[in-house]
Amino acid sequence: MPTHTASDRYIQGMATRRAVLGDRHVDKAEQTKTAFDEPFQELITEAAWGHVWSRPDFTLRERSIVTIALLAALGQDEEVAMHVRATANTGATPDDLREAMLHVAIYAGVPAANHAIKIIKTTLADMKEEPT
Repeated sequence: MPTHTASDRYIQGMATRRAVLGDRHVDKAEQTKTAFDEPFQELITEAAWGHVWSRPDFTLRERSIVTIALLAALGQDEEVAMHVRATANTGATPDDLREAMLHVAIYAGVPAANHAIKIIKTTLADMKEEPT
């Protein structure tokens, strides 16, 4: 929790962030934050999770698919893997991700999609091996 009074947007964002990424991931981020990155953590919790991810117009599954496609197009490998792991909570399926990567291939380029597909396949395989 931030050192200041949490806004309603922050509280909603933290709830959505935990619902999508899981308590373990969020707890680790919270435990390792410092005075240096606390403003950044607050920003993403309020803006990304409290504002965008908490909007009612897309389901968490839809937001997950869009997010993974955007991250793949941008070459954000660690974020792709993190959001693929989050599909366990959002309901996005491997079929959804395959279709998203076809869009990435056409609209952002085959190399971006090809690289992301490798990350997705590895992450999905790792998820099957992890204890639940």
